[in-house]
Amino acid sequence: MQTCEPPRLILILNKMTDRLYYPDSFLYNFDAEVREVQETPRPAVILDRTAFYPTSGGQIHDTGHLTLANNDHKFRVTEVADTEDGRIVHYLDAPIKDVRPGACVHGEIDIVRRRDHMQQHSAQHVLSAAFIRLFNMPTVSFHMADDYCSIDLDTPSLMQAQVEDAERLANEIVLENRPVDVRYVTRDEAATLGLRKPPATDRDQLRLVDIQDFDLSACGGTHVCSTGQIAGLLLRKFEKVRQGWRVEFVAGQRAVSTARRDFQTLTEAAALFSGHLYHVPEQVRKSLDEIKSLRKLNEQSMSDLAAAEATALLAETSEQQGRKLIVRTFSGRDLNFLKLLAQKLTRQSTSAVVLLATESAEPALVFAQSPGQPHDMSALLKQTITPLGGRGGGSKDLAQGGVPASDALASALATAARSLSSTPS
Repeated sequence: MQTCEPPRLILILNKMTDRLYYPDSFLYNFDAEVREVQETPRPAVILDRTAFYPTSGGQIHDTGHLTLANNDHKFRVTEVADTEDGRIVHYLDAPIKDVRPGACVHGEIDIVRRRDHMQQHSAQHVLSAAFIRLFNMPTVSFHMADDYCSIDLDTPSLMQAQVEDAERLANEIVLENRPVDVRYVTRDEAATLGLRKPPATDRDQLRLVDIQDFDLSACGGTHVCSTGQIAGLLLRKFEKVRQGWRVEFVAGQRAVSTARRDFQTLTEAAALFSGHLYHVPEQVRKSLDEIKSLRKLNEQSMSDLAAAEATALLAETSEQQGRKLIVRTFSGRDLNFLKLLAQKLTRQSTSAVVLLATESAEPALVFAQSPGQPHDMSALLKQTITPLGGRGGGSKDLAQGGVPASDALASALATAARSLSSTPS
């Protein structure tokens, strides 16, 4: 059986997990010993040491595989998390059966994901330092998602020119390929070194990430060896948030993929307008203006049509018992037209009682009456559509609702009309 290299004595005594990524962010394979097996609520293992980075400090966790040394059975590591006592939990895609503490495993880190995280996290240090150096805007939080990253700046205002200046300085530091070193100091020593951000932890020993002559910060994350490995930063957008301003960015291969997706999107949009991609914003603004104009013309046309329809309906409807009862079902009109027609009818006449329905893709009803008429349109609507499985509501003079199907609309309107006919005006 394969033997595992014994962990450090101090880590055995403290029952903490030896974090192999601390001294070497580029370590992608390792051997370890199982300390604990967890079956519920999620299958997981705790090892004596690991190169898997757990979610912490704004950086998301690694993924990869664990392989049992005795039978080559491979398990996917789907999530990695810290415990309060300093151990690291590796959550798996399936339970490990017949494995006890002391068993040996071989770990493999997802290299592409790890390298991406190193690029994003190191880029964040460079970008945060750039905002400090240029504008004295400290970073209060960092967030890494699967497709973007963001920092929150403690500042009351942020301008486009400032964002571009910070991006330019950050990329200059990348091009200079400055060394990125990791070292350990005591808390007292750290207090004299001018860290960009005071450490949140109360540990006696701090891990510092040092970007030569540009940034020095306490950090437990994985980082590149030199800024050139970041390969470039792209600031995407910025927006006001509760604690200041949020700046979204991408770096490295993620920046290349994002730029490629943006270019493809603009190219497709430009093709739709039969123009150059740089002219897309102008074309979009022009199209939106045209749409607004057409919408206004359409609204005016619908209003004129509803007014004419209302005039014709009132002219052909005789008044009986002090009211003109108008019952109509439309097949090519939507709810908005029904409401508009109902309003025109009840405004043009003081005695109109209106029951309208549409058999469109979204069947609907509108009941209305002229002010002063004695009926309750809301109650009548609910009485009509509830048996049809519909929902709706409104006021005494105007109510609207929808039904799942239009099959029974005609009979429902007829029933509602008979109900009104039996009610004295």
